[in-house]
Amino acid sequence: MAETLTDYEQLAADALPQHIYDFVAGGSGSETTLSRNRAALDAITLTPRMLAGVAEPDLSCTLLGLQSTMPVAVAPMAYQRLLHPEGELLLASAAATAGIPFVISTLSSFPLEKIAACGPTWFQLYWLRDRALITSLVDRAAEAGCGALLVTVDVPVMGRRLRDVRNSFALPPDVVAANIVDMVTEAHSAVPGLSAVAAHTASAFEPAVSWDDLEWLRRTTQLPLVVKGILDPRDARRVIDLGADGVVVSNHGGRQFDGAPASIDALGPVVDAVGNDCTVLLDSGVRSGLDVLRALALGASGVLVGRPLLWALAVDAVDEALGLLRQEVWDAMLLAGCADLAAVGELTTGRA
Repeated sequence: MAETLTDYEQLAADALPQHIYDFVAGGSGSETTLSRNRAALDAITLTPRMLAGVAEPDLSCTLLGLQSTMPVAVAPMAYQRLLHPEGELLLASAAATAGIPFVISTLSSFPLEKIAACGPTWFQLYWLRDRALITSLVDRAAEAGCGALLVTVDVPVMGRRLRDVRNSFALPPDVVAANIVDMVTEAHSAVPGLSAVAAHTASAFEPAVSWDDLEWLRRTTQLPLVVKGILDPRDARRVIDLGADGVVVSNHGGRQFDGAPASIDALGPVVDAVGNDCTVLLDSGVRSGLDVLRALALGASGVLVGRPLLWALAVDAVDEALGLLRQEVWDAMLLAGCADLAAVGELTTGRA
């Protein structure tokens, strides 16, 4: 049994083929931003309050209209059948049992409708070259009951992920992008010195996505609209002025622009830029309940958790992992003297 969320990575490394482990673990370029996410989170200190009279902290909150038992959602992550035959279905069901939202990826390995039937979900949209297909996906997400639309804007092209290049990574035949299956045949064709997944995103994704496209999407859907991949406060302000309901401060887990700031370092300026006008979530590098508190203390409404849950999925331990994360948040709040999430926002933060 794992004692921390980070323990699942070693368990998964022992269980997975090396090329699949690398696909999940790797970042872009020299993986500088990947490392920076963790270092920046570790550097943040929180000053606990004493004599708070707290015995049972209240972790509950509302995220984009969904009740959640803690300020956490499962991040959108592609091709989860690489790690477990039940992939997204298993992790979405575990999220529903834990009482938190699950974000369905455009590149999920089961159809979005089947995943949405597992429990409360949001849908993550990549910007595709085919606008009719975008419209279809948005309509399908709404019809399936997804509670919000998260459009990812930091992948005009896939970052150069050298682990995948060295491994000539390609998807196995039984793992497909089930929502856009007719578009991704390149993803299964291994080519020495190339990433087949990067090749298929290059053909499927629109690199020149613009503010005009985002404005069109806002007009197209009645779903709450959240823009994922924001780091600059000027972009955050413009997103909200355009009519979005939230932003996800994210550097894509260090998998896109290598040289970007750590997401946690970008969080404060983004919060200052948008004020109380929207929901602000943090993504990238979260590995513990303490990290959740760090994000909330710096102004986030909640966080998205990614890789640790994929590692747990690989060893069939997602219920255990989500229970452990909840316990870590509970412990951290109690030790910090926080009766509820509002009190977390009042903690004094510093840098080690």
